[in-house]
Amino acid sequence: MIDTLINPADPPERQTQKLLTIAQVLMRRVEQITDDSGAAYAQFQRAAMLEDQVRERTRDLERALDLLNDSNARLAEANRATEAARQNLANAIETIQEGFALFDADDVLVMCNSRFGMHMLDLRDHLKPGLTFGDYVDRVSRSRFLELPAGESPEEWAVARRRRHQDRHVIFNVRMVWDRWVQVSEHRTADGGTVILQTDVTEIIRLERSERGKMLDDQARVIRATLDHISQGVCIFDAEARLVGWNQRLGQLLTIPMARFRMGVSFDAILDRYRPDLAFGEGMTEARLGDWVEGGGARGALRFELRRGPDMIMDVFAQAMPDGGFVMSFTDVTAERAAIEALSRANETLEARVMERTLELEDALGHAERANASRSRFVAAASHDLLQPLSAAKLFISSIGDEELAPGARTALDKAQNALLSVEGILGALLDISKLESGRAAVSVGPVRLDLLLARLNDEFGPIAAARGLRLRVVPSRLSVMSDPAYLRRILQNLIGNAIRYTDAGRVLVGVRRRGGMVRIEVRDTGPGIPEEEQDNIFKEFHRLNARASASEGMGLGLAIVERACALLGHPLGLTSQIGHGTCFMVQVPMTETTAPPDGPRPSPSPRRPMQNRIVFLVENDGDLRRAMGLLLEKWGVSVLDAASGEEALDLIEELGILPDCFIVDHNLGEGMDGLRFLAEMAARHGAVPARIVTADRRPELRAACAEAGVDLMIKPLDARALESFIAGLPVSA
Repeated sequence: MIDTLINPADPPERQTQKLLTIAQVLMRRVEQITDDSGAAYAQFQRAAMLEDQVRERTRDLERALDLLNDSNARLAEANRATEAARQNLANAIETIQEGFALFDADDVLVMCNSRFGMHMLDLRDHLKPGLTFGDYVDRVSRSRFLELPAGESPEEWAVARRRRHQDRHVIFNVRMVWDRWVQVSEHRTADGGTVILQTDVTEIIRLERSERGKMLDDQARVIRATLDHISQGVCIFDAEARLVGWNQRLGQLLTIPMARFRMGVSFDAILDRYRPDLAFGEGMTEARLGDWVEGGGARGALRFELRRGPDMIMDVFAQAMPDGGFVMSFTDVTAERAAIEALSRANETLEARVMERTLELEDALGHAERANASRSRFVAAASHDLLQPLSAAKLFISSIGDEELAPGARTALDKAQNALLSVEGILGALLDISKLESGRAAVSVGPVRLDLLLARLNDEFGPIAAARGLRLRVVPSRLSVMSDPAYLRRILQNLIGNAIRYTDAGRVLVGVRRRGGMVRIEVRDTGPGIPEEEQDNIFKEFHRLNARASASEGMGLGLAIVERACALLGHPLGLTSQIGHGTCFMVQVPMTETTAPPDGPRPSPSPRRPMQNRIVFLVENDGDLRRAMGLLLEKWGVSVLDAASGEEALDLIEELGILPDCFIVDHNLGEGMDGLRFLAEMAARHGAVPARIVTADRRPELRAACAEAGVDLMIKPLDARALESFIAGLPVSA
């Protein structure tokens, strides 16, 4: 209609003017048509919006269609690639020289090549995808091309084949008709499927069989040559006890012509033929041998002796073979038996001589042991007897101590005191050696605190080292060890004293090193050193390297005591030395975490306390020692009562009617009561009185008895300071 109103031939300006006029008319007309609520305009708006939505949905559908077309194209390409891959896989497995089959995780055949089942023509038509493994095994078991093992049915073969299928990897050979063989190799895939490979191994098995036959022939020739060259006679019987093999030596031993031997002759026939010439040895009879021969493969080996005439003895060894047969070997042992008899006769003579010599050695050993025991007893008795006058001499000298003396007399007195100390040390060492050698030494192992032990050794040897111009350094340690405290202290005393004695200048160092669960206590010096060839000799009794050392400096017993005490305690003892630089002795002791019981405070020197108004009763059967001790006590201001025996002391107390402040009692009072019995009798009559037992007896049993009685022990020779400390500590009499 607009085309009729506008003339195309009009100029543009005219056409534009007409269009503006038409638009104005239409606008007025639209404004005039209101429909009460503007429904027409609303419908126009909805139509415009609907057109926009339709256009948007159309564009979405066009994009979706494009995507669908693209996906279809890709799917088609993937299907083509999959089919190509499947065809390539089929071509690949077809080129394999072995038979190939793939079963999925459900044991269903997926694919196989043309060589799979190549020896079973009656199975080829059934080998198609979809065949289950069970059906495959059933058809194989019934195939006329499968040669089943003897005595096995198709059902039994199928059950065994399925059982093998349970393994992840299995390889076995299957025999086919016409003597052909197939090796079956079965393997599991990652997804649970199964790959089966079939390989024709007929030529390999035939070649192996041929080679085995050749090898058996060669072995038979070697065995024949061996049998003919060994010194034993050998015969071989099969499961029916028929002769199947023998050697020439057998005929020589049994004096049987070789022409008499023939294949298949029975064992009983051979035994019957030669029974008159043969005799069985002890423990073997013809019946027992017959039972063994008939025993079959379950019989064990059999050995017996066989005599041929009076001059030959043969050792027979029979052993079963796996096939039920047996082998017997005959060895001529005549010469060996004769040698054994001669040796037996010689042994009888030798045994008599050995017995005689043993008795002589036992007598000599008994004499030596008695001599050694006598020596030990003599040393102990002599030392004990020497300690009595030694103790008296020390006390006599101590009683002179503070008196005014001329310088020469004082010097002589000091030398006498030092000489007595040296004698005391030597006697103590002799007693230690005697106990260690006689085996009477008893140890009491327990925790030992090294700090207290080393501190006491430092106090003991510090002044001695200083007097010789040496520096003694004892490194403290807080460790505890398991040992006998008395023996460990004696070991270290001897090592430190030995180091000080043989060191002219420098120092002596005592220290502790921790080595795992062990503690190594070292004593180092800067002495002259010990030559390597002498390092074993220094532990011998009375052996001293330094010949200039006098008896007052020791008799060479210290290191002997150290070695024996370490062996008794199980403490390893070591030594390193360098000439001109010094020596180091090392003792290894087990470490313990257990804390040693407290040892009480270490006594410190205190000024002498007055001892007037104290009464001391001496019970001592040695007159010199009693007088020396009394003289010393009276010099200290002590009133002294004395008696030579326990009975005399009891009578004197009853007569005087007073009790002393303390008793000092010798344990060995002669044939009457000993010291402990005397103190027990005193306590029963008058109550407990402070006392000390004095003795030279160092036995642990006596120490234990005193401890049980609650009495302290003082070892001879008496130490005047210890005696003074005891008396000064007594309460003053009222």
